[in-house]
Amino acid sequence: MLRLLGTLLFVVVSLPCALAAVTVYGPFGPESPSGASGAAPWATLGNTNWLNAPNAYNNVQLQPPPLPTPLPPMAFPIAVPSQAQNMPGLSIPQRGDFWGFSIEMSVVQQVIGKNASFIQVPFLNMLSAVVERAGRVRIRVGGNTQETATLVDSLPDNAIIEKAKSADGTPTQTGQTPTLVYTPELLYLLSNISALVNAKWYLGIPMNDTTHLRLQIAEAADAILGENVLGYQVGNEPDLYASHGHRPPTWNETDYFNEFGVVVNALKEYPKIQSKNKLVAPSLQGSWTPEDLFATGFLDSYASSLDVIAMEHYPDQNCAAEFPDGGFGPIKDPQTVFPNYLTHASGQNLVKPYLNTAGIAQGLGKEFMMFETNSASCGGFPGVSDSFGSALWAVDYGLQMAYSNFTGALLHVGGQNVSYNPFTPPPTNLSVFDQWTVGPVMYSTLFMAEALGTTNSTRVVDLFANNGNEFTPAYAIYEEHALARIALVNFMNEQDGVGAYNVSLSIGGVQFGEPNDTPAQIKVKYLLASSVSEKDQITWANQTFGGRFQADGRLSGTEIVQTITCDQGANTCQIPVPAPGAALVFLSSDAQNAVDPPTVTFSTTAVTKAIETLTIASSALATSNGHSGKDLRLSGTSKGSSGGANAIAIPLRLTFTSSLLAFLLLR
Repeated sequence: MLRLLGTLLFVVVSLPCALAAVTVYGPFGPESPSGASGAAPWATLGNTNWLNAPNAYNNVQLQPPPLPTPLPPMAFPIAVPSQAQNMPGLSIPQRGDFWGFSIEMSVVQQVIGKNASFIQVPFLNMLSAVVERAGRVRIRVGGNTQETATLVDSLPDNAIIEKAKSADGTPTQTGQTPTLVYTPELLYLLSNISALVNAKWYLGIPMNDTTHLRLQIAEAADAILGENVLGYQVGNEPDLYASHGHRPPTWNETDYFNEFGVVVNALKEYPKIQSKNKLVAPSLQGSWTPEDLFATGFLDSYASSLDVIAMEHYPDQNCAAEFPDGGFGPIKDPQTVFPNYLTHASGQNLVKPYLNTAGIAQGLGKEFMMFETNSASCGGFPGVSDSFGSALWAVDYGLQMAYSNFTGALLHVGGQNVSYNPFTPPPTNLSVFDQWTVGPVMYSTLFMAEALGTTNSTRVVDLFANNGNEFTPAYAIYEEHALARIALVNFMNEQDGVGAYNVSLSIGGVQFGEPNDTPAQIKVKYLLASSVSEKDQITWANQTFGGRFQADGRLSGTEIVQTITCDQGANTCQIPVPAPGAALVFLSSDAQNAVDPPTVTFSTTAVTKAIETLTIASSALATSNGHSGKDLRLSGTSKGSSGGANAIAIPLRLTFTSSLLAFLLLR
């Protein structure tokens, strides 16, 4: 059942990008706004100091860590075979949609769309950017709020989701989690997105009360989303249920085993649910080990019902800052934890507890996913989670998971109170003037998608480059049995001209029992910023989404792919890697073309305020609304103002869009 898009989404593929510079006029001509960020000068009409308070828009900028002592070798060789059969330690075949997104259910309307007809177009554009590189994108809608969510037929004012109200009219809470109610319109929204881009979805079956199961989400999603729903999570971080007050203090692995069985049996007996073997579990966050849960017979009993064996884990937590009275101890200093993310050891340590489980999943023929992760739980660390350093961390972490035989991972997306979001819409009261904010880890998803490509055959190996140095990790990526790409990361921050390194890459040769196979030239794309602490001016192959409040989800700027000529006589290519930065090396034109198609983007004039759309000549705007402008001609543009444009007969073009408001377009 696919309900197609209604009147509010107007898709235009070829409109010019909305990241063009905006000129700010004072009464005597153009002015240069202070505090500009991003690739182009910008101005946001509604910005005020309070915007620094929400973590998603914070102004915290940390000092880059000093260069390591001693410095690693700044020039080193990497030799790899050209054929996969000669490279030991390769991963299982991986897909380009490895990095996906986990969206907290309570923020669906802000991030995904207001209803089935009104999709958040910046969100759609960012999905398209991933899909064009990876073939598809995986998205989970859930999190803590899925556990208390209830499907209802309708809500007042045609809302699709809201926090449930208690008798006194205030939102009800379960612990620290709001109780949600939602309508089938939410599922139609997801279905309409899948009609536009190749998006696949994971949803959650509530497990907060297994004596009164609510399975309607699976029934409705099977009917509405069909094959676009990949699976249903049963239990979100069940090893935290007791500490969060959702179960008795003695609740343990055996109790979860038993309650999971209640859900499995109920699904078997529910004739309207077709997807009885698409479950995602156990989604442990680390308080229990997978081995302790599996010792209960969990996999022996329920493997036939599982499609994904899932875990959820963050490398750190900032809960003391988020909940000062929550018993989490002293608040952590972001400056102190920053270096922990700028090392290859971070990704290695994160996957280490799950290597055994990855092997078990592979033996059972199951997906093994990090179902929710990001830089730090409880909202992340301002200045760390939204820094370029986090982008490099996510590139390395993603590739390390792929090498360790995870089959995917989902970056969590919360509300405006978190700093780690890949993307964040503007506050509602500024949405007329401001656009979205794209976080650094969004660039990591593009890097990863291009590294793994669309063939679903890529295999990854950690090269332990530079004698395994933690600041200069490197990976080889084989596709269809042949070397296709090399990924290089530089966690160091340049200081006094020191920090960049150079790789001498050689392919094939007698040491591998192969002929020399270094090509005549290679192509390189760079993920770059001026510093690991940079928050806005980040580029992938010279393209950017823009800084805070600048993004419509489309990359702007001219893509630049560097061409490096190799020395085939010496069987080497010299590849520079700036500090900081990451390089994706394409070893053939086919390897690049396979992941570099043109991107379909979307644009719309639909927003949600019911006043007129105006097109105003820039010459008129240049002399209006400036400072004390009461004595200046054209001193106002407000509706009904005696000094406004209509008072002196400057023609305005008015466009009325039913129940919609549009943008102020400057000619």
